[in-house]
This record gives sequence, structure tokens and C-alpha cells, in this order.
Amino acid sequence: MKIIHFRNLLFAFVLFLHHGLLSQVVDFSKASIAASSTIASPFKEKMIAVLQEEIAIKTNLKLSSSPQDKSPLLLLAQQNSQEVNGFTLPNLTKDDQPSIQKEGFRLVHQQIGGRDLLWFIGADQRGLLFAIGEFLRTADLSKQKILFDKKYEKSSAPMYAIRGHQIGYRNTANSWDAWDFKQFERYFRDLAFFGTNAIENIPFQDGAASPHMKINREEMHIKMSQMCQAYDLDYWVWTPADVDLADPQKFQEELKAHIEFYKNCPRLDGVFFPGGDPGENHPKYVLPFLKAVASELKKYHPKAGVWLSLQGFNDEEVNYFYDYLDQNKPDWFTGIVTGPSSPDLASTRFRLDKKYQHRHYPDLTHTVRCQYPTENWDQAFALTEGREVTNPQPSYYAKIHNRFAPFTDGFLSYSDGVHDDVNKVIWSQMAWNTEKDVRQVMVEYARYFFGNSVAEAAADGILALERNWVGPVEENGGIETTFAFWQNLEKNHPELKGNWRWQQLVMRAYYDTFIKRRKLYEQGLEKEANLILSQAKVLGSEKAMSLALEKVNLAVQRPAAPELRQKVVDYCEALYQSIGLQTSVAKYKASGAERGAILDFIDYPLNNRWWFEDEFAKIRKMADETAKLERINIIATWENPGPGSYYDNISDQLKGPRVKTKTEDATDVAWWDNGLSRRRLSTQLFQNFPKLAYEDLDPKGSYTIRISGQGDALLRVDGERVRPVIYNKGVEEFKEFQLNPKFISDGKISISFDEPEESHLNWRQHSKVFDIWLLKK
Repeated sequence: MKIIHFRNLLFAFVLFLHHGLLSQVVDFSKASIAASSTIASPFKEKMIAVLQEEIAIKTNLKLSSSPQDKSPLLLLAQQNSQEVNGFTLPNLTKDDQPSIQKEGFRLVHQQIGGRDLLWFIGADQRGLLFAIGEFLRTADLSKQKILFDKKYEKSSAPMYAIRGHQIGYRNTANSWDAWDFKQFERYFRDLAFFGTNAIENIPFQDGAASPHMKINREEMHIKMSQMCQAYDLDYWVWTPADVDLADPQKFQEELKAHIEFYKNCPRLDGVFFPGGDPGENHPKYVLPFLKAVASELKKYHPKAGVWLSLQGFNDEEVNYFYDYLDQNKPDWFTGIVTGPSSPDLASTRFRLDKKYQHRHYPDLTHTVRCQYPTENWDQAFALTEGREVTNPQPSYYAKIHNRFAPFTDGFLSYSDGVHDDVNKVIWSQMAWNTEKDVRQVMVEYARYFFGNSVAEAAADGILALERNWVGPVEENGGIETTFAFWQNLEKNHPELKGNWRWQQLVMRAYYDTFIKRRKLYEQGLEKEANLILSQAKVLGSEKAMSLALEKVNLAVQRPAAPELRQKVVDYCEALYQSIGLQTSVAKYKASGAERGAILDFIDYPLNNRWWFEDEFAKIRKMADETAKLERINIIATWENPGPGSYYDNISDQLKGPRVKTKTEDATDVAWWDNGLSRRRLSTQLFQNFPKLAYEDLDPKGSYTIRISGQGDALLRVDGERVRPVIYNKGVEEFKEFQLNPKFISDGKISISFDEPEESHLNWRQHSKVFDIWLLKK
């Protein structure tokens, strides 16, 4: 009896807790909307319409803006409002102080006379917009249901004042060059609901029209400004000068283009002039031009700021700029933008007078050859998924944001498409509050875009996709697990099949898995081919080469996982139909191979079969069979030089275990022949000045260092420069260094490289190291 009594008590306690939790959830499914008369028109009407539209989309409920007696109310107000629909604004508490700061807001529930009220109170217009966004991200909005959990009551304000994204309507964009007005407004609104307060357009650069454009550029530029005005978002423009500003005529022509745009622009808050990328003007010409721009800008947009980046400036030009600021202290100048190839963020903030602001220009859109390359990314992904693939990396970008944000007043990101949608959201949310939990942001992302029922699972799926890209695919068992997870979501949520964000994420799960399976298969074929080549002395050079080619080319004749490939193709077609995403130059008229054309590289070889073909063609031209066999042996043993010898692929995490350096600027992933290079895969990964360490060497052994690279290799062993015995500078030509026994006497050595003087060369022509061998004789 005592046991039964205890169980009854326990059951009653659980029911009490359950009831307590349920009592925190308030039903607003029959609510009406009311707004304070102190909210200025037409913003008030816009916010009522926005809230009605979003609720209707997500719930099929049409909320009235004419409140009914006794119905729950959603009340829109600003902090200076006194009352709404007869109800006085809730009193401010000491915990509500953030809500009265610029762009701050409160979400507050009250129950008065048995009537549920949910207050949306903004410190200003934007605060009200962000309050609505907070509600839409946290409420349970499903069919015929509006439930709000009181745990999401909040008083909040942003930590950083500038939180924006570049949405340039131009040909290079991989998707939104195909959009109409409605799609752009939808995207601006979505970003605003996650805390974005600024949009940056590109009105002058890249004049060629996209074949996808439904609306001419001039009309769209003005319309984007109008959209920002409607939502009270800042409208910026990115305005590089490709012309020579030292030429007075071109100076005036460029200035005239600015003036005409300013006249016709309904709203303009910021003009950003990049010093380089593109542009090559010295600041002695740039600064007078910007002063003239500022003078004209103020006539039409008195509060608009003029900003400059130091991208591409050399030391003399950087110093010239700061000297100008120190001597003139111009009031027309607003601040510096730090982007790729700029001086670093910390030194810029410390050097810049506090009078001026500092804005980050982070690249959220690219994976390689960029400002923040994907860390520990497998070469197979770099070659096939490329520079503008769907790239949700919330944890990575949250880390980058929080590292650099303290040196800035905020950010406006670089983006050229929708593939980085998750990254835009995480960056905006971290700028709102750097202590936000990354997974919770992803839950809110998934809840808002996919629905409450799938929010938790989809958030975990997004984080799993990010982990797919960490480390060698051969060692990443999570790729297959993530694939099974997304396949299950795909199967169980057919209602989302037309949702472009969902399409991108599911497509990525298929793409990653296809590439992993293909790499394992094709690399296995190459290992078998190398075994064949190792028997060339018995088979003869011609037969060995023919059989080896036949083996590696099974990758084409009997490809891996064709069903997964087809699913990627199908999703790319769906994305073209839903959002205009251009995943192929030939098929979808992408503006370039690096601009999201992932379908054009989906079959790029993940073994060295193209290189084999080219090398074998060279070997066949040799007259001497002995020379042929020597070269075949080098190919066969490239990655396996024999007992006591070592091989390192300089930038491959799995095949370069002795490499101690990692590049930070992503130049270790080559882009040759428009992404279709036939060079050896290891040659397409490089570092300029790697460091390696070897242990467990034979103290009495004789060793030679062999290097495959390009240009110079100024080798040091244990800090001492070593002279070569062979020194070829061509791509994949060998350099060799015979080691003095003194280096080996303790059974270990370290390798490093001096930097040659190559300032006269473009960075693409700088010396590189591809592969290193330590060969024991």
C-alpha cells in the first residue's frame, strides 16, 4: 500500500509540473491586432500587414485589425505610446532597460480581466519590427494555431549598431539576378526578422545585364531603396571606381553618375567606396573624389555617410590616408570598412581616430580563395562543391564574428547569392548578442522557415552538415549519418519539398555523401593502378600503362552512387525553378564557373586519371625503355616511396602528417584552367613556406629531400640553409637536397623555407611547394 501511495504522489507531482508548464503557453489563435496611434504612418500600417501576412502564411489564420470584445490581443506600440485600444503599456522594470535603447524592444504578456494581451513594444520603429521578428521566430505557428510560450518574453537591444548584408543586383549573383520585386521584399523581410538593419546594393559596377533579369537594373536599384524605406532599414551602396580618377574628365564623369543616382534614390544611408578589389586609385585621388561625393550626397541625403576601405593599399598608400585624416580631420568622412586584403581589424581600430566608425566587411559566401576559408576542408569538396556551394557554417562564423566584432561598430557582409543564407542569419544574430547560443539560433531559423514540428531536428541537421566538412572524408563517419538523418527528414516532410532553403540543405546532404563515396571508390582504383604500374618491369611499359589507365577509368565506366548524383541534379533543377539558383554555366547560365556552378564539377576526377593520361602520353614519346620504366616507377611510388622513406602532400590533412603549418588565406587550393585542371591532385594543393618535422629517423642513414613545386624552394634543415643538388623550377619538376649526416645524428630533423623576393610578381606566380619526400638510400 505504501508503494502504491508513493506512486500516486509521484504521478500527482508529475501532473502538477506538466500543468505548470502548460500554463505558460498562451493561445492567441483567436487574437486580433491593434496598434498605437503614435506609430507613424505608413510604417504602422506596414507592420500590421506584415504580422497578418506572416501569421496567415504559417497558420492559415486571418487576424483582424479591428479588435473584438474579449478576444486576445496582439498590441503594437512604441515606448512613447501611452495606451493601445484602452490598455496602458506595461510598466518598465529594471530588467527592461535594454528595451528603451536604440532598436530595442519588449515582448510582454499580460492577462487583464481574463483577456490575454501580448505586447510588441519597440523603442523606435525598428524596435517594433524586431519585436515582430522575435515573436515569429519563437511562437508555435502551425495550422490554425498560434501559441506563445511565456518563457520567450523578452527585453532586448542589439550590441552592434550596423548589421547588414550586401545584396547586389548584378550579373555575378548566383540567384537573385533572377528575382522580381516580391522575392526581394520577402528576403529583406526575412533578414530583418533575424536582426538585420541594413541592405547594401551595387548600382554602378558590373554593368552587363544578367540573362535572368526580369527587371532592369536602374529600376531595381530604386525599388530596393523604397523597400528599405518601407521597413525602416538602412540602404547602402557599394561604389568602386574602375576608372582612373587622376584623369579630370573621368573624375567628373564618375561623380556625375553618383549625383544622378542620389537624386533618384528615395533613401540612402551609406556610400561605401572600396580602395581596391576592384580599383587601383591612389588615395591622393580617392579622397578628393570622396569629398566631392560627400558634398553632393548631403544635398539629397543629409544623414548619409561616406566610407572607404583600404583594400589593396600598400604601406605608403595606407600611411597617406591616415596622414590625411590626422591633418584634415574631415567631417564629411564617416569611417573605414575592413574587408579582404585590408589591414587587419585590430590595427585599423587602434590607428583610426575615435571620431570615425569602423565597419567589418566579412565574406560569408565563399569557401576557398577568400577571406575566411573553410577550415580543414577536404580537397574533394573544394574541387567539386567549389567556392559558392550551399555552405551553412553557423558555429564557424559565430566564432569569427565574436573574434573580430569588438574592433568594429558592426558589419555589412559580402554575399553573392542565397547559398549562404544560414551564415547571414547567424552573423546578424551574433551581432545582436554575441552570447546567443548557436544551436538555439538554428532552432529559430528552422522554426521560422520550416515550422515548429521540425525545428529541433532541422537545427541539428544543419549543424551536422557543418561537421561534414571537418577533416578528411575518409575519416568522417558522420557524413553517412548526416545523410541518413536528412533522408529521413526529406521523407517525413514532403510539405517542404518546394521550400528553397530546405531544398538547399537536403541537396547538400546528397552532394556530400556522393562525393565521399566517389572519392573512396576512385582513390581505391588508383591504388590498384599503382600496383599494376609497380609490375612494369615484368609487364613492359606499354602494357602496364594500358592496364593502369583501364583501372582508373572504371570511375567513368562504372561510376559510384549514380542514384545520389541524380538526386543532386534533381535538386539543382528544383532550386533553379524555386529561387533561380544557377548551378551550371551551360545549363542554367551561371555567370562563371566559380559562381555556384556546382553541377559543372560534380564529376571532376577524384583520382589522378587525367594526370595519368597526360604523363603516359609523355612517357610513350620516350625512346628508351629504361627511361620509361624509371618514370613509371616514380608515378607508381609517388605516395609510397618505400621502407624508411616518407611522403607528405603539403596541404592534405591525411597525406601530410608531418606538416606543421596551415595556410590562412586559402591559396593552398588552386584554381587553374577554370577549375578543370588536369594536373596531379596533390599539385593543386600547395603552401608557399611550409614547415615539417620528422622523427624516428635512422641516425646512420643517408637521406635526400625531394620537392615538387613551382619556382624557388629556399630550404632550411634545423635552421640551416641547404644547397640543392638538383634544382628545377617548373611545375612538378623536382628539386633535391642531399642531407649532411650531422642533421640526422639525433634521429630527427625540422624543415622550413625562406621567402624569396617576389614582390614584382602577381601572387599567383609566387613560389609554391606541392609535395615533399624524405628518401632513404
